[in-house]
Amino acid sequence: MDQLNKVLEENRYPGRGVLWCRTGDGSRLGAYFLTGRSAASRARSLRLAADGDLVVAPIDEREHDHLRHYVAARQSGEWLIFGNGEQVATVADRVADGLPMPLSLGGLDYEPDPPIFTPRLTVTAGGPTGADAWFGAARRSSLDRASTNRMTLQVSNLEPGEGVLMTTYRSDGHTIATGTPFHEVRTTADSRSALLDELWSALRSEVRIAAAVFEPGRLDQVRILQA
Repeated sequence: MDQLNKVLEENRYPGRGVLWCRTGDGSRLGAYFLTGRSAASRARSLRLAADGDLVVAPIDEREHDHLRHYVAARQSGEWLIFGNGEQVATVADRVADGLPMPLSLGGLDYEPDPPIFTPRLTVTAGGPTGADAWFGAARRSSLDRASTNRMTLQVSNLEPGEGVLMTTYRSDGHTIATGTPFHEVRTTADSRSALLDELWSALRSEVRIAAAVFEPGRLDQVRILQA
């Protein structure tokens, strides 16, 4: 199991990422971050909207782009849903309707953005015990077929210092490929603020846009850093 900061530092362009972990103080926390290279990708902010959703929004009055601007986190009953696209709202609605987690996360497709075909990553976390998380990933096959590979991962009862990370991409600085399905990681953070600092410092300054750390049931207390 690698250190969280090492995994991110070695990935020169992780794209967007979702993390569920337990810090040293015992807190169970989710995190979401954005990195980008193009001017359009970088012209975004991560902010708490008036309705309580955490949203990725344009920093100016540019037209809404459904691949770049979306709800990144939403509380739905006992569950906090977060991820890298418009599917977050879809999954939150399914959870609110009482669908089981595998069905709530099922049937999603990767983004229609050739040639990369960005995976859609979604996490539902919290629940009745506060200790559970479900990860869903919709990824294009690395073979020639265009159909979606869908993965659901249940994570329970993390020990302090443990976490699970997914990123949309992995890059050596020259080529970009679909990210590794998931990483089990360790964090030295002992609080919400320390986790946000660890994430932020591990992302390369030339691509980082925003990062947020939040707790199920307390999305209104989200902590955000912006480039």
